[in-house]
Amino acid sequence: MGRVNKHKIDGVRERELLRTPLGRLELDLDRSPVMVGINQLRAELRARGLRFYPHFWLSDEWFCPDGVPGIAVPFYLAHPRLIALEEQWIGYAEGSDHEWLMKLLRHETGHAIENAYGLRRHRLRVAAFGNIEVPYPKSYLPQPFSRQYVTHLNDQYAQSHPAEDFAETFAIWLTPGSRWRQRYPSGTVRRKLESIEAIMSEIGNRRPLLTNKFRVDPIEKSNQTLGNYLASKQRRLGLGSPTEMDANLRAIFSPAVGRSSSHHQHAARFLRIHRPTLSRALADQMGEYKYRIDGVIARLADRARELELRVKPGQSLRPVLDVVARQALEDLSQKRHHIIL
Repeated sequence: MGRVNKHKIDGVRERELLRTPLGRLELDLDRSPVMVGINQLRAELRARGLRFYPHFWLSDEWFCPDGVPGIAVPFYLAHPRLIALEEQWIGYAEGSDHEWLMKLLRHETGHAIENAYGLRRHRLRVAAFGNIEVPYPKSYLPQPFSRQYVTHLNDQYAQSHPAEDFAETFAIWLTPGSRWRQRYPSGTVRRKLESIEAIMSEIGNRRPLLTNKFRVDPIEKSNQTLGNYLASKQRRLGLGSPTEMDANLRAIFSPAVGRSSSHHQHAARFLRIHRPTLSRALADQMGEYKYRIDGVIARLADRARELELRVKPGQSLRPVLDVVARQALEDLSQKRHHIIL
């Protein structure tokens, strides 16, 4: 198979693109939109008086390996076409907008600076965050109103493990304008943030203990095809395929065909108009948080817009409710609180 040049990804048919090994996509992190975020992160670290800057490379997901003062960035963030495919198959692309990107960069930098300065057994860290040597759980149950943890990434990720608690608290501390002293005037979270500040003041301008530039699982060495990557990720997260979603949407809405279709309401608009009613009914029925159901409806609306679907004459909410419920069961399975190692 010939190489898919990074400048020609947009011109490649989807079928061919899905058959392409990830290592042959020839993506360039330095020329991607991610660099805007990386440069901002470096400025934030410098403003905090820190000498440390992590190194970055493209891999198949976000992670910071043990013993490496660097951060792997998902390959799909290097090209809009790949972001679109990730969103179509998975329902979202972690870090696809600037605010989300910065949250993830700051979080992973918490892990990287821990590696760089050997902070796992630092007395202040252990006192504030506990033993991080405990095994990661397979899943966790977030407590949205807990006052023991910061709120930074979705799903109250700080609650998943002491190491993630440290990284999330570091991210809040690093974020410009977070006003953490006003936001957390007292209590456990305030003490954790003060511990972070004390540790960072201590290491200050010191050179990191680890300065290696190791790159674990770089994308250019991956022989996995893009299609296999997407299908495997779907299975791991317990998600249905995009073809199943499309079939569900086409069962209740109509394709835009001919002039008569122009008089029918767009299915995407219909879903957004009725979102409050649908999400309220399903949140009660499924025992889910309403904002999670809102996310499922938004995903369905985006796909309905891409498929150019229209509302059928006399459309009722009952079949729409059934489709949203079916999609919610797939998207919001127990696997949704997966741990990102």
